[in-house]
Amino acid sequence: MERRTVIKLRDRPTLIKETAEWFASKWHLPVAVYEESIQASTRKNASVPQWYVVLDEWGEIIAGAGVVDNDFHDRVDLTPNVCALFVEKDYRNQRIAKMILETIKQDFAEMGVKMLYLVTDHTDFYEKYNWQFIGMAQDNEGIPVRVYQMPL
Repeated sequence: MERRTVIKLRDRPTLIKETAEWFASKWHLPVAVYEESIQASTRKNASVPQWYVVLDEWGEIIAGAGVVDNDFHDRVDLTPNVCALFVEKDYRNQRIAKMILETIKQDFAEMGVKMLYLVTDHTDFYEKYNWQFIGMAQDNEGIPVRVYQMPL
């Protein structure tokens, strides 16, 4: 397995459009939503939002995630939220998601953030990486979702 690195999009604004299109294709939100958020991450002194990607040897995006104020749930007090974590199928089980999560944790710890949150239905995955289940929230459609936290 070759060594991959996580790219912080605030450091590579040339990837904004491509990354916005990639996330939109995975999570079915408008490209403009991602483009605006990723663009905001490039502003000086912005802790949130932040976006991260991993490229393959040809420069194609194979994985990514973001950190936003709120990931479409009713617990607005639980912020910031890791969101949109996705690894292309051919690249799964290579610890790429773990690498992204570790980069996010380190990045936000350096910013002075004490806690990260996320909502998900992928319980085993995040628990394997020591995320702590703290309760339920409701998403924007009123559907219950599990909330996790990660102390930094």
